[in-house]
Amino acid sequence: MLNPQPAHPFDLRELNVLVVDDQEDVCRGLKRLIGTLGCEVQTCLSGEEALARMQKEDFDIVFTDIKMKGMSGVELLHKIHQNWSNVEVVMITGHGTIEQAVSCLQNGASHFITKPFDNSEILSFVERAGYKILSARQAQRISNKFRNRDIIAIDKSMRQVLELVDQVAPSKVPVLIEGPSGTGKELIAREIHQRSAVRDKPFVAINCIALPDSLLESELFGYKKGAFTGAHKDTKGLFEQVNGGTLFLDEVASMSPLFQGKLLRVLQEKVIRPLGGNETVRVNFRLITASNRNLEEMVRRGEFREDLFYRLQVMKITLPPLKERKACIPALAEYFLEQAAQEFLGEDEPHPRLSPAAIQVLKNYDWPGNVRELENTIQRALIVCRGDKILPSHLGLSGSARNETSLFQEITSYEEGKQKAIENFQRTYILNALQRTNGNISRAAELCGLTRAALQRIMKKLQIERDTIGKE
Repeated sequence: MLNPQPAHPFDLRELNVLVVDDQEDVCRGLKRLIGTLGCEVQTCLSGEEALARMQKEDFDIVFTDIKMKGMSGVELLHKIHQNWSNVEVVMITGHGTIEQAVSCLQNGASHFITKPFDNSEILSFVERAGYKILSARQAQRISNKFRNRDIIAIDKSMRQVLELVDQVAPSKVPVLIEGPSGTGKELIAREIHQRSAVRDKPFVAINCIALPDSLLESELFGYKKGAFTGAHKDTKGLFEQVNGGTLFLDEVASMSPLFQGKLLRVLQEKVIRPLGGNETVRVNFRLITASNRNLEEMVRRGEFREDLFYRLQVMKITLPPLKERKACIPALAEYFLEQAAQEFLGEDEPHPRLSPAAIQVLKNYDWPGNVRELENTIQRALIVCRGDKILPSHLGLSGSARNETSLFQEITSYEEGKQKAIENFQRTYILNALQRTNGNISRAAELCGLTRAALQRIMKKLQIERDTIGKE
């Protein structure tokens, strides 16, 4: 009796499986076995029938015998790889055709099983493949729902951020956006404005840390002719210029206590007095502020006015650092690659793709500079790459702050630090070799000067999966 289906993070009933074999009993047996996982399983008795079925229906996994009357499994694999490259193909083989099955792996097959079947091996493969297929499908659904021109929100924490944006955008309450530098605070501010009722009004942004109090005051409040040297005419400040739209003040933590008091008065009374003027001017604006420092902590230390803090953070949105939303990294990297290609390459010039090995390195990195650092890394990789794939060596991350600084802040001894450095080198070197050989472990081992067994031991220790490399 088969064991009951274990708890699974995805509903395998969404998985469509096709079994192709010219022996009816094999088809019936595999259909009954795989069906215990809840999958939808169909069978065909020939490769020709399978192709006709695949023209009409979508399948996720195909099990096919290698030796069949008419079209062979090898020919069927080639046709599937040509027309449905995302389908996982498992080759069914007898002991006499194992070499041929291995050759199929090198030409796009995902796995092979030998007769007589090991039921647990088949079920294990379908569960693993199903998890990969359905998680990718879910990520795409989420991406389609939460992705627009500028914001990619595949990770749960970023989806929650956009849900808060949806909630707060219709009202005019002040919003405080907190998060490390480079996480996209201005992007979120612009998104709030775009989803608000005043999207047709101006969005005006100013970085408070870039200006001393005197210049910040003239920029925000405006000034009258003759108010100071160089004031040759009356000039409206940003509070007036925004005219019912959104004013975004970045890095408000840098404001002096004196200027904090002036900003508080504007928020309370919605009036300003331009420099050199005697009369107040009524202003209408929606205020969004941002800080890479924790304002609540600054209030406790007496470094920021408590009354202003509560005015600013009627609604607070916190952006997580990139290392806490790694599910977004592949989509962000692809987006930045498209943007960089438009900027740096010719209109009709093909641009390289990110290799699976490069994406894995991007996901393993901690990104102290957050999204901004990722964008710069992708731009650099595009410039230095001379082939059709961006490899780990093009990313320039091996000597980065993560490896040289953050890494060593986490260790407790010289030996531990040396071991981590060796593992980092091994990971990058082996991923690069596997990518260059298109995932062929024997050729990668030869390229590295290792035996196949030695390479596999290192891969197991570093948890490098062959599927990580994929087929391009």
